[in-house]
Amino acid sequence: MADLSRRALLTGGAIVLAGGMIYAAGGRNLFYSAITEASEAVHIDPPTAHQQAVAGDILLVDIRRPDEWTRTGSGEGATRLDMRREDFVDALLTLTGGETALPVALICARGVRSARLSNQLAAAGFSNIIDVPEGMQGSRAGPGWLKRGLPVVR
Repeated sequence: MADLSRRALLTGGAIVLAGGMIYAAGGRNLFYSAITEASEAVHIDPPTAHQQAVAGDILLVDIRRPDEWTRTGSGEGATRLDMRREDFVDALLTLTGGETALPVALICARGVRSARLSNQLAAAGFSNIIDVPEGMQGSRAGPGWLKRGLPVVR
């Protein structure tokens, strides 16, 4: 019985310590920061992405998986292109008409994948990549497309 109480106490203490570490440094989520790659891409919020996509000023690309599109829909004005495709860069070049300077905004669920892909596309020669770091579901960058009540297409 004493072993069980000690184990529970140690487990609880570890959870509290881990939680404190995650939100250390002025409320920043260190776990999220650790998994999110720094990106040189310009950042815009979902309302700006929506407005510019609908106006045709940017190509907004929803890079999530098909099951995610089914679950939440995609933002109005977005083109769906699964980032796991082996021919992703070629498919994106087709969408941009071969123009690597065309403004391309990337959106995923919470901004992690879009940041990583922004860097990969910059390395592939795209020069006008825009990241929507709030994503569809929100992140430390903000509430996201869905919570902002922006239109979706199913």
